[in-house]
Amino acid sequence: MNKHDHDHQHHAESQRPPITLIVAAALMLIALGVIGRSGAPDIQAQTNPNEETVEARVIAVLDEGVLDQGGIQLPYQRLRLEILTGSRAGRAVEVDYGTQGFVSSEVMYRADDHVLVTQLIRPDGGEVFFITEPDRLGALLALGLLFVAAIVAVSRWKGVRSLIGMAVSLYVITQFILPMILAGRDPVLVSIIGAFGLLSVTQYLIYGWSTKTHAAIFGILLSLIITGTLASIFVEAARFTGFGAEEVGFLRAALGSINPRGLLLAGILIGAIGVLDDLTISQASAVFELARANPSYGVRELYRRAMNIGQDHIASTVNTLVLAYVGASLPLLLLFAIYPQPFGQIINREFVAEEVVRTLVGSLGLVAAVPLTTLIACVLTGRRIAPTAAPGSIEPPRREDRETG
Repeated sequence: MNKHDHDHQHHAESQRPPITLIVAAALMLIALGVIGRSGAPDIQAQTNPNEETVEARVIAVLDEGVLDQGGIQLPYQRLRLEILTGSRAGRAVEVDYGTQGFVSSEVMYRADDHVLVTQLIRPDGGEVFFITEPDRLGALLALGLLFVAAIVAVSRWKGVRSLIGMAVSLYVITQFILPMILAGRDPVLVSIIGAFGLLSVTQYLIYGWSTKTHAAIFGILLSLIITGTLASIFVEAARFTGFGAEEVGFLRAALGSINPRGLLLAGILIGAIGVLDDLTISQASAVFELARANPSYGVRELYRRAMNIGQDHIASTVNTLVLAYVGASLPLLLLFAIYPQPFGQIINREFVAEEVVRTLVGSLGLVAAVPLTTLIACVLTGRRIAPTAAPGSIEPPRREDRETG
């Protein structure tokens, strides 16, 4: 097969009728949603009938100043609010802000600010109102619109498809993975099945029906199996209970039957999907670009060249993953700096050890993804073994040449 024929075949293959992909994606999403709803338990909302959180607007600041709490100067305000939603909409109430607990001087209110207010009915029938949060929806909406505009402006139609893919990911997680875990199904198996459905839709939606996308999906699925196996082994070896995060305790109290260790394993897998998505498609793209530029390369030579690129991908992605976890745990690291303990004791605490296992197992999954995806992509190019390049072919620089150049 010459280069023209190969490019023509690749182009034809990646240009399957979009309606086929759309129908297949819709059917798969509907199936996952139906399965998720049918398996979800009937859970009563954990609410207090004497408590309601509503939106309110600051009408006026009646008083503000500083309170002395044990030598610490803390700000306070007395505000008049208008309730905007709920059963008491339209009513004006006065609220003390900062007198019942610590508040930041960075979050002081002015007239026309919007807040969330919790109203409680005491046993004697009296009412208590207190501010729980500033209303952040406006800022979040503006940021979301900026994000969408930037994606579409830079990536055009592919950016639109990536946004649809993000929505599909959230749909699969909320309508299939979470309900099935709540129903008591094996979290690891549910996560792998959900990942397959999620990736089957998003990858083909964003990158089209092509051999490159096939290679990336196969690489991700194999890497997820390896990640899940390693996570199961080391979660068991470290004797994790799954209660490293306090939210798990609340879930256990509310549901009773949830498997906290399985939930930890599912979290590791879901967290790895996003990074694997980016890494595998980049590596598969590199293989096909090398093959297109150098038609004489065989599987061995193509694999060797592509792995030079893959090694850079591994180094940068693993570092990104570690920094992401460190950034999320920065307040905890500061606490350890203030109250120093022996390193062995710190790392042995379950909530710290969980993050170590999460980071290292996820990184091992990434390391496995690169050679697996590279090998699959090389084989799917359909090339024969040709250890040397033909005269006149375009040969990319070797890794050592790039590093010294």
